[in-house]
Amino acid sequence: MPAWRRRKDGGFGNSNRATTSEQQLSPKIDGEFEDQKSEKEKTTKNSNNKSIKFLKKERSKRSCINSCCWLIGFICSTWWFLLFLYNAMPASFPQYVTQAITGPTPDPPGVKLHKEGITAKHPVVFVPGIVTGGLELWEGHRCMDGLFRKRLWGGTFGEIYKRPLCWIEHMSLDNETGLDPPGIRVRPVSGLVAADYFAAGYFVWAVLIANLARIGYEEKNMYMAAYDWRLSFQNTEVRDQTLSRMKSNIELMVATTGEKVVVIPHSMGALYFLHFMKWVEAPPPMGGGGGSDWCGKHIKAVMNIGGPFLGLPKIVAGLFSAEAKDIAVARAVAPGVLDLDIFGFQTLQHAMRMTRTWDSTMSLIPKGGDAIWGTLDWAPEEDHGCVAKNLKKNDTQKTSGNGLKSLNYGRIISFGKDVAQLHSSKIERVDFMGAIEGRNYVNRSCGDVWNEYHEMGFGGIKAVADYKVFTVESVLELLQFVAPRMMKRGSAHYSYGIADNLEDKEYQHYKYWSNPLESRLPNAPEMEIFSMYGVGLPTERSYIYKFSPSSECYIPFQIDTSAEGGTHQSCLQGGVYSVDGDETVPVLSAGYMCAKGWRGKTRFNPSGIKTYVREYNHAPPATLLEGRGTQSGNHVDIMGNFALIEDIIRVASGATGNDLGGDRVYSDIFRWSERIKVRL
Repeated sequence: MPAWRRRKDGGFGNSNRATTSEQQLSPKIDGEFEDQKSEKEKTTKNSNNKSIKFLKKERSKRSCINSCCWLIGFICSTWWFLLFLYNAMPASFPQYVTQAITGPTPDPPGVKLHKEGITAKHPVVFVPGIVTGGLELWEGHRCMDGLFRKRLWGGTFGEIYKRPLCWIEHMSLDNETGLDPPGIRVRPVSGLVAADYFAAGYFVWAVLIANLARIGYEEKNMYMAAYDWRLSFQNTEVRDQTLSRMKSNIELMVATTGEKVVVIPHSMGALYFLHFMKWVEAPPPMGGGGGSDWCGKHIKAVMNIGGPFLGLPKIVAGLFSAEAKDIAVARAVAPGVLDLDIFGFQTLQHAMRMTRTWDSTMSLIPKGGDAIWGTLDWAPEEDHGCVAKNLKKNDTQKTSGNGLKSLNYGRIISFGKDVAQLHSSKIERVDFMGAIEGRNYVNRSCGDVWNEYHEMGFGGIKAVADYKVFTVESVLELLQFVAPRMMKRGSAHYSYGIADNLEDKEYQHYKYWSNPLESRLPNAPEMEIFSMYGVGLPTERSYIYKFSPSSECYIPFQIDTSAEGGTHQSCLQGGVYSVDGDETVPVLSAGYMCAKGWRGKTRFNPSGIKTYVREYNHAPPATLLEGRGTQSGNHVDIMGNFALIEDIIRVASGATGNDLGGDRVYSDIFRWSERIKVRL
């Protein structure tokens, strides 16, 4: 066989064998290849799945972030667009929208009277009440660094949240003197800005000032008699010469305009101005030396807004347990929260510590005793029916004596609902004045929270609850018992009785000047006095308390919010008996003096100054766009009441009380006043 043939056929061995070996090896190779391929495919597939999942997660995250960014961007864009529209739109557009929703709105009183040709005539003096005037820092401790002449009261109240204990230290007065503590000087803000707004957006005098400006008033013939409302009335003169400043400013305005002033006090400002009228007549050094005819020469009218001439039951609850209706409700909704020691700050305890150093609060303790406010079984308003609001005079008289059980309003504090309703002959009482007091040493953990309760011991505290029921006269004894340091200062500056003989020289002391039942009005027969206040709102009159013996370091007495009258028309709601008024001042306190005590020539009004009662029946805002309402009778919101503002503007422009129509009454003030038997 040729060589080439051999090479072709078997150069690499037997061809059949080779073919057979290849056939035998190929399935193995193919199998391995397929396995490797499937493993690679699986690996690739898994990695692809992981990548897909990762991408999905990333996309969802990005989608969420994008959505949030878009949302924030949309909100910001919308906000800036609306802000642009607000600044670009005509000034009348908001009023147009309001009128489109609520219908035509009446002109503000200033605009209305300006159209009638009424212009400014008599200078006006504003006398703010308690807590509504701004206070600023002039000297303080290191914790108040950087706050020189910044407001500690009024405005934003930001310092309360930043440094609460430091703020309380600076807002408190000295327990012994009633003046500044060492190293601290807090002073009243001056000018119209002192009390135009209490806080941003919450007006006090601002609406009245704006309406007076409409008829030509400006700062030269408007004066805000700002004072430190924490101090006793006489101490405002001792420390700041505030009474002398008021006298000088009134004399200046009378001299420059040739017209007497119209004075407009609000709330406690009515008592402060009563004190001023006696001070300005009295000889120095106690008084201003103006003489008995000073008021007659300088004052046309005194238009008191919500004046608590006979005091407030509400202040009794404040001094006794640092609460009133609103605080008691908050305590009931969240028990213990206000008593918690949060970051060393126990809210109610420190509030009591602070407010009990404010001597001005003691000017608001009810005056006239049981003869005015009632006994255990009698009160002037005993037939008051707590029914629907916004009643006209005739409707009120129909509901009075409507078959409801007589209410024991004279019991200003009762321990237990059953005690509040029992006849006095069935109440067994233990005289608390004989109780043995003594510091309970367990209470040393109370620290420096000055409320005087932790010095009484358990026996003294329990004796108060065992006395069971208190009238206004026994409340004075109660406050002397539970807060002797506070009442020691208070008794040096205020008195709460009824004068037997006003000729007695003792009534020349300044402590009697703010009590209308222990002082005379000035000799000014041409002057007029107005009592202007809201009615138709439930107003605190008396309280049901409970004893909390386990709270050794806390205030041991609380208003019993579980005490209810049983129906929505009941005068008893949440442990508080209500009567007609402006939510703060009962009708009796605001109206009695002008309705009867000063009406005509009486021993409290020997020159026969004319007096008028002007009541404003409360009506809530019709819509949210109306804000706090233009017909509100609320104690502060009434400062924006169109009817009240119109009355003030008319008198300031020269009108008299008779020009306004004399008295305007919706309540039972005249009937209740006749039931009070005080020698006039």
